[in-house]
Amino acid sequence: MEEVLETYHSFDDMNLQIEVLHGIYSYGFEKPSVIQQKAIVPLAIKNDLIGQSQSGTGKTGAFVIGALERIARKKAENGKNVIIIITPTRELATQVYNVASQMGNYLQIKIIKCIGGTDQKQNADELTQGGDLLIGTPGRIYDMLSRKKIKNENIDLIILDEADEMLNEHGFQDCVHDIFQFLPIHANIALFSATMPRPVLELTEKFMHNPKRIIVKAEELTLEGIKQYYINVEKEQWKLEVLQDLYSNISITSSVIFCNTRKKVDWLSREMEKSNYTVTSTHGSLDTEERKRVLDQFRNGNSRVLITTDLLARGIDVQHVSIVINYDLPTNLETYLHRIGRSGRFGRKGLAINFVRMEDFQLLSDIEKFYETHIEEMPKNIADII
Repeated sequence: MEEVLETYHSFDDMNLQIEVLHGIYSYGFEKPSVIQQKAIVPLAIKNDLIGQSQSGTGKTGAFVIGALERIARKKAENGKNVIIIITPTRELATQVYNVASQMGNYLQIKIIKCIGGTDQKQNADELTQGGDLLIGTPGRIYDMLSRKKIKNENIDLIILDEADEMLNEHGFQDCVHDIFQFLPIHANIALFSATMPRPVLELTEKFMHNPKRIIVKAEELTLEGIKQYYINVEKEQWKLEVLQDLYSNISITSSVIFCNTRKKVDWLSREMEKSNYTVTSTHGSLDTEERKRVLDQFRNGNSRVLITTDLLARGIDVQHVSIVINYDLPTNLETYLHRIGRSGRFGRKGLAINFVRMEDFQLLSDIEKFYETHIEEMPKNIADII
């Protein structure tokens, strides 16, 4: 029988160190979300953990607070531990680093970012001086471990964010496996993601020890608060005209358009600009600085339309998005939730519009079945529902 984890309805009830509490409240959190109510305390003590919760429900806060509390408790005992958080992208690592830096402001700890595209020597020097919380991407973390820049005997906990992607055989599975070889026997492992496909859960049995599980079943992954529609565009070549027609008829504060390839992102950006729409675009071919500049432009409202690949589907926190448009339907069912979770974050209302060609209707049906949801055809009076 699955263990029922205790639920803490306020941060004050969690018996957290006072400096951690100060950080939480100064960050602006007032009460814990469901994943935070269940995950923070088990993370703070010695447990392996699997935490699944929909995009936008506070997973980052859960594992950051759990990590900070674990470090703070060790320090209170005059001990030393190192916690590593690994994310699949540099942007996500930077975002987690910023959250941790703000929340950890009252603790006397050193938080180090370890991501590709930054000065290796400088990163190595920082790590040699010692850090408490290391946040980075798989390649750089592995590199620093293999060069003994991270004191692996002090590693107490390793957290994988977007774990389904990290442990996917087409993702970072091999690199993560290599990283795990450096973990001391006493280290815990925690996985967080919006989706946990069966193959990933089966894989966890090989390297986790009696993990505490907070799992939302696929059919319970609510898309509550997000209205979902599809537009029958019939043919690929008609999508652009439909998109431009959509934007000319409605006033959209901020939207993200997802395409399945980098080539299409670049092409669509050019076509929209030719028609005098102000758009920004990003994908994995851009360097870190360029991707950051594009995201900042969008966050600051200098551009209201962001065109991207699935690079942005996971975890990048753009709070003000009101509409997500799937110019291409995602071929991976789990990705659908990550994409449309860009709108309606933290209980706000959101809207998802899917462009569907004749050959896409089976995929649309598969998405509906997977999430036990219904995606209606877009009504004519679209302006009324926005």
